[in-house]
Amino acid sequence: MSKSDAMKIIHSGIASSKPENFIKKYVSKNLLRCGTRSFAVSDYGNIWIVAMGKAADTMTKSIAKIIPIAGGIVVIPKNYAPVIRNKKFQIVRAGHPTPDSGSVFAGKTIRAFLKNTSCKDLVVFLVSGGTSSLVCAPEGVTLEQKIKTSRILLESGASINEINAIRKHISAVKGGKILDSLCCTAISYVMSDVVNNDLGSIGSGIVFCDKTTFSDCIGIVKKYGLEKKLPKSVLSRLRLGAMGKISETPKKPKIPNQIIAQNSDCLDAMRTTAKKLGYSTLVYPKLTGDVELAAKKILKKFNAQNNTCVIFGGETTVKVRGNGKGGRNQELVLRMISQLPTKTLVASLGTDGIDGNTKNAGAIFDHPVSRNLIKQYLENNDSNSFFAKHGGLITTKPTHSNLLDIGLILKKL
Repeated sequence: MSKSDAMKIIHSGIASSKPENFIKKYVSKNLLRCGTRSFAVSDYGNIWIVAMGKAADTMTKSIAKIIPIAGGIVVIPKNYAPVIRNKKFQIVRAGHPTPDSGSVFAGKTIRAFLKNTSCKDLVVFLVSGGTSSLVCAPEGVTLEQKIKTSRILLESGASINEINAIRKHISAVKGGKILDSLCCTAISYVMSDVVNNDLGSIGSGIVFCDKTTFSDCIGIVKKYGLEKKLPKSVLSRLRLGAMGKISETPKKPKIPNQIIAQNSDCLDAMRTTAKKLGYSTLVYPKLTGDVELAAKKILKKFNAQNNTCVIFGGETTVKVRGNGKGGRNQELVLRMISQLPTKTLVASLGTDGIDGNTKNAGAIFDHPVSRNLIKQYLENNDSNSFFAKHGGLITTKPTHSNLLDIGLILKKL
């Protein structure tokens, strides 16, 4: 029964992350609200969409139901089947979590599109998680060097804010640079996939600006011992920038940006569902940092009383040491199950439906196991193989959304 309850709570969190739940709060038939400003539909000749990220197609579909859209560009992961079929939207498929030639094509296509807009038009940017990889324009480095850099950063244990800081400083479009091609009025609606909702980090601040510096990037490289791992061209560019020999990223936003959805929206929905099912709830938001430490933090919040549900959300990091299959959510669950009391369940998954280098969203497990049993799986970062053997994998397929990770610990009578 507790597993059934857990899945109901989890599914309510995923359902709440759909863009259609949020777009309508900011867009009506005659008006678009963004930040402190309002934009009348009737004031513009054409309204165009430039959508980027894992929720690009669903965000586009939601807004196109409300106001007339002339057309636009929608950039999605190459393994996605788009939910929109209208020919007025150019669908661009690109690489994720590492960029590819499709990502470079997306960057070129968007810049060319923006240059061809009329001063009487309005461009609505729709930004969601995954944009950093999906839209790419390497600057001072090659695509191959940027791909290598992305992979090294993703496996280093660095936070998404730290990863995106370096991404912005080796890019010609991130950190607001893409707006150099803009010829008309524009606004941006953003679904946050970072814990602190930093607009400069979501999608590497592609239509915002950048508060980080080349010097910050050098600090990140040293923090994770990447001096001998990153391509020489990347290190050279960062060092030249830190010496003031390369122009910094834009430091002031050019257009209004509005965060329309965040992880706490999912946690609120989960809490409501858990209460309806009769559970006493505690919400632990903004879970970050190393996955091992994160597991300990959550377990400390759990009081092991019957009918208790601890709900958590955020994004942990994993230092990749082995060559197994897994993701931060599956590893989080695996690290917790050896310390669970009886009749207790733990689950964690990504709201985008993808966890790490697997086809699963996360994992759910409801009985304790010995530390010896899980030790070898953890050492090889092979959490997926454990759950494939012992059960517990959660599979949702891509959700066309992304509001970080969600999870829970549940104890039933």
